Amino acid sequence: VIGIVGSPRKGGNTEILTAHTLKAIAEEGLETELIPLAGLDIKPCNACGECAKEEWCPIEDDLFPIYVKMREADGIILASPVYYSSATALVKALMERAGHISHSGRQAFKGKVGGPLVVARRAGQNFTVAQLTFWFQILDMVVPGSTYWNMAFGRQKGEVSQDEEGMRTAWTFGKNV
Repeated sequence: VIGIVGSPRKGGNTEILTAHTLKAIAEEGLETELIPLAGLDIKPCNACGECAKEEWCPIEDDLFPIYVKMREADGIILASPVYYSSATALVKALMERAGHISHSGRQAFKGKVGGPLVVARRAGQNFTVAQLTFWFQILDMVVPGSTYWNMAFGRQKGEVSQDEEGMRTAWTFGKNV
């Protein structure tokens, strides 16, 4: 199971929450990997249509090796902080391109287990959880639930750890994965 962290901040709240969730998954005997997108170059889709012909993307950046890991994984977690009531541009670019590559007649993610993790200072979590969940659903993936929506609160690095309910919800989500 891979946990892709779409925050541009290394070691921030979204990464902390994702690592916590992956620890719950690892306790169940599954191999896990944390993949931070911070510092990577992931450009948006340009709708060239090349991925419909074969499983690749002609845009030269850091996406395709991550896509390969997503295709090979049994489970995928997409995690994002909330930026203006939405997922980050990094996550959205990854969703667009990985979705197009996998969905273009190959259904590379069909039947995989996965779901979102979202962190925000105050608001925007519900929309962002829905936004990410829709991606999993359109790619025919299984999205397990938890005791609440997969969200937690925190602004400054480390604050998410103080959100006991958010941490517990992410842990339960990990166990359900």
